[in-house]
Amino acid sequence: MLRIVRGGCGATALPSEAQSPVLICTWRTVNVGRMKIVITGITRGLGRALTDYYIAEGHTVIGCGRSGEGIMDLRFAHPAPQDFSVLDVAETTRVEMWAEKMLAIHGAPDFLINNASLMNDPAPLWEVQADKFSKLIDVNIKGVANVIRAFVPAMVKAKKGVIVNFSSGWGRSVSPKVAPYCASKWAIEGLTKALAEELPEGMAAVPLNPGIINTDMLRQCWSDDAASYPQAADWAKTAAPYILSLSAKDNGRSLSVSGFEG
Repeated sequence: MLRIVRGGCGATALPSEAQSPVLICTWRTVNVGRMKIVITGITRGLGRALTDYYIAEGHTVIGCGRSGEGIMDLRFAHPAPQDFSVLDVAETTRVEMWAEKMLAIHGAPDFLINNASLMNDPAPLWEVQADKFSKLIDVNIKGVANVIRAFVPAMVKAKKGVIVNFSSGWGRSVSPKVAPYCASKWAIEGLTKALAEELPEGMAAVPLNPGIINTDMLRQCWSDDAASYPQAADWAKTAAPYILSLSAKDNGRSLSVSGFEG
């Protein structure tokens, strides 16, 4: 199995990422073994695309999502050792119980990808209902912390692993009518960079901007223009191997999936 790894990088500032440099890299391929990969939010969009790609490449995916129908579909499509559970990452106790079970079965993961996220319906901040705002924060920030709290101690004990927390272009810039989402993704940038400084040598935490992809979330905020952007399955062909190229040398870096910045 091949793994794409970085040959060399240079930083440059792009207009769409004016507040944060983008790393432009060259690549080479080396052999890589099968990985154990935890992914949240796997029943649709980017999470489902990553799940299908990694399984096709021979990796083991341990995933969760809120849709019972989506999880059943995955279970029928991908039998053991793939492992899928119905779970809302905002529910702290259930996340702890899920992680305890998964760690007992599979051991510490090689990669932990926090993908689960919500988008607010576009509106000025003062028109966003309090309960909708709270639910978004519960999933986008607290949910990420819940999953980290549940899995990372085992990764630290094993002295290995990469935590990839999905950020956004709106975690490094802002736009009107998406203030709650912007706030949550700016928080993910800070949370991940702070976590990176806490990890032992050999591990990494990376805030990753996946780019602009035609998903349900994009259609929620850009209904007229979403169809002009790449499909999740096409994105995964670039993003999935790129994520597996991340290592300790990337610890704390704000990175982006090249070619999908919009």
